[in-house]
Amino acid sequence: MNAAVEALAAGRLVILPTETVYGLAADAGDPRAVAAIYEAKGRPSFNPLIAHVADLAAAEKIARFDARARALAERFWPGPLTLVLPIADPAAVCDLARAGLDTVAVRAPGHPVAHAVLAAFGGPVAAPSANRSGRPSPTTLADAREETGEAAAAFLDGGPCAVGLESTVVALVDQPRLLRPGAVTREEIEAVIGPLAEAEADAKRSPGRLARHYSPNAPVRLNADGPGPGEAFLAFGSGAPEGPLVWNLSPAGDPAEAAANLFAFLRAADRASPAAIAVAPIPDTGLGEAINDRLRRAAGFVG
Repeated sequence: MNAAVEALAAGRLVILPTETVYGLAADAGDPRAVAAIYEAKGRPSFNPLIAHVADLAAAEKIARFDARARALAERFWPGPLTLVLPIADPAAVCDLARAGLDTVAVRAPGHPVAHAVLAAFGGPVAAPSANRSGRPSPTTLADAREETGEAAAAFLDGGPCAVGLESTVVALVDQPRLLRPGAVTREEIEAVIGPLAEAEADAKRSPGRLARHYSPNAPVRLNADGPGPGEAFLAFGSGAPEGPLVWNLSPAGDPAEAAANLFAFLRAADRASPAAIAVAPIPDTGLGEAINDRLRRAAGFVG
């Protein structure tokens, strides 16, 4: 823990566990450190990064909260919800981390290791997923080290990520907009602040909005009844076929279990070098909206 905090303070990178995915973390106010994240990930500089903080009080130092934002933070933080808000302190989250925007994406993660690091560091930490840009996000330390470990000065093992999908992103610049679905569902958010508009007007303000994202090397085929010749298969629910190239996201048909397994199973299937990765249909309600968003991006179908 001390080594990780010291590395952040020295402008170096740290692999950090959260409840969503493992992050590649750096001081959000240090442009050189943030540039090192982009370099390690091969990430386009127009894609903004999320600033992670210890709690609401820390978030209010860098972003301007209205009543809606405060209500969401009080309901879902610490947890897998990112809020896109007007920037209050541009020096705290540098222009490069915000991709030149007048807003900041901010989150207070729920993982105890992440919280301890953020509290000890005392400032916002940019921590996108610790994968190379466009690849499936890492949900174990081993996968994170395989992706970007050479760039990191310290590594923290928090075990397998409980959620397994990146955070939900909601913009509150004017009309509330769902920019990226995640573990906090549309229905849960609307129960607190009312209807959410779609992302179009503010899509650029969110990470994870590239058309091809979270992608393995093998092509991805969606809504498949089963695997074709040479294909791996990600099943969902009971009655799935068996075989060396079959991974069942959730034999019980549980979206939460499927979300936690999604990226790890995409990686496992991809290591087998299949002709393609076929994926069974998953209901597009609740958490299924977020799972299908990631799968469509893995297949290159979402802009």
